[in-house]
Amino acid sequence: MTLILYGIPNCDTVKKARRWLDEQGVAHSFHDVRKDGLDPARLQSWIDALGWDKLLNKAGTTFRQLPDAQKNGLDAVSAKALMLDQPAMIRRPVVEAEGAVSVGFSAAEWQARFAA
Repeated sequence: MTLILYGIPNCDTVKKARRWLDEQGVAHSFHDVRKDGLDPARLQSWIDALGWDKLLNKAGTTFRQLPDAQKNGLDAVSAKALMLDQPAMIRRPVVEAEGAVSVGFSAAEWQARFAA
């Protein structure tokens, strides 16, 4: 299984997810969306699979600091533009594995999905 974990390294949830994968012996690669960038087509595939509203982290500092004009009236196009411009606005981690994509970390769900 090829598992790719997308996120930013200093995110606490990403740290927990990476630690869990290591402890379970699940092989994976890490893609830093800030340093390594994010392909617009890949982001669009995540939006298609999960919905932009599930991917956009409205609780994060980066989103909360936006002017109200940018936060109000969001749609798929404007949300995608925000996430490409500031990848920290993407809820983390995003995981691609076995042809599926998911967002967030839950040890119980990951145990069922990834543990050997």
